Amino acid sequence: MAVAVVALAAAGCGKSSTDSTGTSSKDGKYTGKGIGLAYDVGGKGDQSFNDAAYAGFQKAQKDFGIGGRDVEPTDNESDADKVQRLETLAKAGYNPVIGVGFAYAGAVQEAAQKFPKVTFGIIDDNKTQAKNVADMVFHEEQSSYLAGVAAAKATKKNHIGFIGGVDVPLIHKFEAGYEQGAKSVNPKIKVESQYLTQTAQEGGFASPDKGENAANGQIDAGADVLFAAAGLSGQGVIKSAAEHKVWAIGVDSDQYKQAALAKYKDYILGSALKNVGGAVYDLAKSVHDGKPLSGDVRGDLKSGGVGFADSNPKYQAMKDVVAAVAKAKQDIVDGKITVNTK
Repeated sequence: MAVAVVALAAAGCGKSSTDSTGTSSKDGKYTGKGIGLAYDVGGKGDQSFNDAAYAGFQKAQKDFGIGGRDVEPTDNESDADKVQRLETLAKAGYNPVIGVGFAYAGAVQEAAQKFPKVTFGIIDDNKTQAKNVADMVFHEEQSSYLAGVAAAKATKKNHIGFIGGVDVPLIHKFEAGYEQGAKSVNPKIKVESQYLTQTAQEGGFASPDKGENAANGQIDAGADVLFAAAGLSGQGVIKSAAEHKVWAIGVDSDQYKQAALAKYKDYILGSALKNVGGAVYDLAKSVHDGKPLSGDVRGDLKSGGVGFADSNPKYQAMKDVVAAVAKAKQDIVDGKITVNTK
């Protein structure tokens, strides 16, 4: 596949990171142009949510021998910009076309109606009612519960923190699971909680400085384990935790393994995983195989759609923490524990 980098796409389409050409798969059965991927706020390089989607995008291209184009969002963009971005990808022949993040809900709904022969996907929203749309959603509260158990077992002060990027129902699920998991270990544990902004437009998912400032405040208040569900802003939380020599818990991707966070990794206890990359890959595979997914496609602990990353050797050495997280995971899978979403 030839790879070209283009500076700007059509108006409203945003910046294109890669444009890999290719009109058919290795076996010749798929005749689309490849995968169209439109990033959420913060774009590629967040070492978290968007990068997880990109990993699935890359793997699908390699495994199926198809092309692809991934497109960055623009600052202060409107819903109309999102619609145009998706429609531009569909019109160019990309299939599937995937909106990364709940902010694309309206845009996917509109674009899907105009291109009924194209399969669309949206991550983190399941309100789209269209036969050619796959709503890829996750039980984030379950992985966050495991993060809460780990935090409560690892803290030395019985005082932990949660930092959400934007005050919206999706991020409330992370907070609810985290607090419930922590209190299952110690009902009296103190949990600091803070949201960086009220809306995504204010930068809650895209401002490492906001994350760092919030983390500094929680650490000053006494928290010694911090969990951030804040996209790119979470990098600031991890930076602050490392500088203060306290634990951070990553989100969505295994942030211990992210190259851009390597200098902080000794202080990344683990990460509450969300298999966004797997969702992107599976949708691409379904279209490639001629059996496109549609409707609710849900990931939980049982299916491997969410989980807890344990890559840090320091975490592995904390046998009581490892055992507590493993037991909590099994209890959730077995239905012994129902995790709160609010």
